[in-house]
Amino acid sequence: MKNNVLLLSAFALVLKLNAQTTIIPNPNDSRAINTGMPFTLIAPDARAAGMGDMGVATSVDAFSQQWNPSKYAFSEAKSGIGLSYTPYLSKLVNDIGLAYLTYYNRLDERSAFAASFKYFGLGEIEFRKNETDIGTIQKPNELQLDVSYALKLNDQFAMSVAMRYLRSDLRLDYDNSDSSAANTFGVDISGYYQSEEEAYNSYNGRWRMGFALQNIGPKFKYDDGGADNFQPTNLRLGAGFDFIFDDYNKVSVTAEVAKLLVPTPPILGTEYEYTDTNGNNRYDEGVDELGNNVSEMNSIIYSGKSQDVNFLSGIFQSFGDAPGGFSEELREFTYSLGAEYLYQDSFAFRLGYFNEAEEKGARKFLALGAGFKYNVVNIDLSYLFSASKVQSPLEGTLRFSLTFNLGAGTYREY
Repeated sequence: MKNNVLLLSAFALVLKLNAQTTIIPNPNDSRAINTGMPFTLIAPDARAAGMGDMGVATSVDAFSQQWNPSKYAFSEAKSGIGLSYTPYLSKLVNDIGLAYLTYYNRLDERSAFAASFKYFGLGEIEFRKNETDIGTIQKPNELQLDVSYALKLNDQFAMSVAMRYLRSDLRLDYDNSDSSAANTFGVDISGYYQSEEEAYNSYNGRWRMGFALQNIGPKFKYDDGGADNFQPTNLRLGAGFDFIFDDYNKVSVTAEVAKLLVPTPPILGTEYEYTDTNGNNRYDEGVDELGNNVSEMNSIIYSGKSQDVNFLSGIFQSFGDAPGGFSEELREFTYSLGAEYLYQDSFAFRLGYFNEAEEKGARKFLALGAGFKYNVVNIDLSYLFSASKVQSPLEGTLRFSLTFNLGAGTYREY
């Protein structure tokens, strides 16, 4: 009886070895997180760009709408207007750029509202069906319209809510396609803390902290038959400190981290069924090395989690779905370090650094910036130096911002 049991076990093992199912992962799966409408995250203003693309915890300015509208509740000016333009891929073309217009108004001691408009023009593209076709000109573009309201909950802390309309018109009509522009909406929730000025041994100081949850909204499609795209839902956290040496000299240092709250792409694998019992055979780059009797079954998730979830589930999933585990989750955070020297509230010099992990996009750059104030007008400039093997589309680009502060000195916060 014992021998019969052993014989049956051996027979079952042979059957298992001769009818195996193998999953071969694709080592070329991208680890970068892709979303729709990524233009919403491009820094539109020269001040933030000169400090390494940060703004959630820096002091208030006209462009706080992009980073943290809560800061408007601490504005000393009654209202302001900001204008900026950023050339994009300027080394290759001269007609792609990001334009930004913002307006804010501090309603009273505790509240403020703001509105902004961002336009990303992708230039002109000419299409010809053949050499005799006169061609058609297409001008793809994307835009967003924001409105926010900020309210002080106490003397040092404020929160805000922003509503956003997004439109992406990337369709190309040269083939008589019936596709239409993608439209969706998003919500931002943010907060900002600014301490009272405190006296230290040889200087005064003030703490700043901020957070922002940006682009919280439904998935969207670029065309009826296309895939659902996540918005670039983003979490920003930042903190900084102002060294106030005297009435003329101040140095501010700020650090910021950010993470896309979008599911990480899983590592996909292809499932194969074969009857060869040689365990040393491999399947590589589409070459059949598994044996003579191989059949491809389907593609499945080898490691990670499916991205086929709604945007709310995607936000929570994004904190624990990286195929590489916790270490990969940490690499999905970008960080910025920035410093600003301000003299007499009239001249500013800025320095910043931005870092992103190699497998998550490889954006690394140094930034320099300067600002000048004359009466109610602020002029800001910034310049980017890439520190990555992957060239930045903004490398070598001079960015320009213009601000009009109306009713300066109406409120006293500092």
